[in-house]
Amino acid sequence: MRLVVCVDRDDDLGRKAGVVGPVVGRENVLAAALKLGTADPEDADTNAMFAAIHLLDQIRETGEEAEVVVLTGSPKVGVLSDRKVAEQFDRVLRERPATSAHLVSDGAEDEYLFPILASRVRIDGVRRVFIRQSASLESTYYTVVRALKDPKLRAKTVLPFAIVLLILGIAAASGVIWWGVIGLSILLGVYLIFWTFDIDEALIDSVRSASTDIRQGSVAFGFGLFSIALVGVGFLTGYNIFISHPADTPIDRLLRFAAVGLLWWLFAAEVWESGRAIRRYFVHGRLPRSYPVATISIVGIGLVCYGIVYTLAFLEALPLSGLLGPAQLPLIVTLIVVGLALVIGAGAFYQYRKARTIPPAPGEAADAADDLANPGDGAGL
Repeated sequence: MRLVVCVDRDDDLGRKAGVVGPVVGRENVLAAALKLGTADPEDADTNAMFAAIHLLDQIRETGEEAEVVVLTGSPKVGVLSDRKVAEQFDRVLRERPATSAHLVSDGAEDEYLFPILASRVRIDGVRRVFIRQSASLESTYYTVVRALKDPKLRAKTVLPFAIVLLILGIAAASGVIWWGVIGLSILLGVYLIFWTFDIDEALIDSVRSASTDIRQGSVAFGFGLFSIALVGVGFLTGYNIFISHPADTPIDRLLRFAAVGLLWWLFAAEVWESGRAIRRYFVHGRLPRSYPVATISIVGIGLVCYGIVYTLAFLEALPLSGLLGPAQLPLIVTLIVVGLALVIGAGAFYQYRKARTIPPAPGEAADAADDLANPGDGAGL
């Protein structure tokens, strides 16, 4: 059986037409497209659904068994929306097992879901739907105006420009224009970092997960708070060491800070992963496959980091010592070699387990999808 898959990543179908995904079947998809077209005649997802129906009819004319399905995500495009699409696709495949699929898309945004779909079934092709329209200056103007009414696009284009004008205006009125330029540079830098790595998505998902854990009484929330406290203790302990050696050079003081703080930060990472594993154990009755891999990776990364710190201390002739002893060349080589071996071994072990688990059990498939789509959910923050 072949599936024709249309993806509405930002869930226009649910927000505007009140249709909950997944929508399966020619008649259901046609009805959903008519509802969306009536609610918003300018939405491109309507054309994508009609194109999916058209492709379905073409496939059926050849005598091949096929079905059409529309997957919906979330208005907050990112980790949450991709996870919802993956869950809906898994549900459809359980009800209608397929050997291959075609992806119908109205733009590059929906095609970001291609790896998620391809990991579950063979994708034979991607059809992108283009809407014909006049190219006059007037139509271009109205197209831009209508596009700016989209909250997602407005937040990514108008908001930064408004922040620039606001900060420069306040700085100019206060007579501190250079401080305004400095503050603006820092703020825009932070904004670009958040936008590039989707940190805002992770924070929102973490807060939502923390709220769910509090209502459900999950132990993962306590593990998350404890791990954050350990990170703070690491910074505080390192800072005390930093200020207790005022006669040393800045690089020496920084190395002392890192050597003391690293141990607390690694412990915090292990507590964080333990919180994820315990919550998954209560849900599925077993620890996730990624937990031992994560633990070995944390230990390996910690050894490599300590090896780098001790290498710099050795080159600076700093009498740095701690739980691992003084900074000597044999210790440095041992730390780096063993750390790299643990990290590489953990990665190889994960790939080996992944290759041998084909197809995965339903619970393991849910674990893997959860790990990929929401890597920070288990700690509750």
